[in-house]
Amino acid sequence: MRVIAEKTIRLFWEKHADARGPLEAWLEHVKKSHWENPSELLKDYGDAAILPNNRAVFHIKGNRYRLVVQIHYKSSIFFIRFIGIHAEYDKVDMMKV
Repeated sequence: MRVIAEKTIRLFWEKHADARGPLEAWLEHVKKSHWENPSELLKDYGDAAILPNNRAVFHIKGNRYRLVVQIHYKSSIFFIRFIGIHAEYDKVDMMKV
């Protein structure tokens, strides 16, 4: 899979150093993967939440951080839509980011 706006993730871990390791591991795994549908994604990330509009929420560092992506399965692209602490996630409409 290709990750669009990877820089967003890097900027985030510069502010939240404890997120760097988990986010680097997430990026490495996602880049090596190829999921054709949400069910395949859930085989690797069973704790991810699948949202409408081909979006998924990943729990980073024991759910301290949340990462929301929109996935275009046919072209194998992840678009980063949101990354933040749990409290920020609760304030944002994930269908609008």
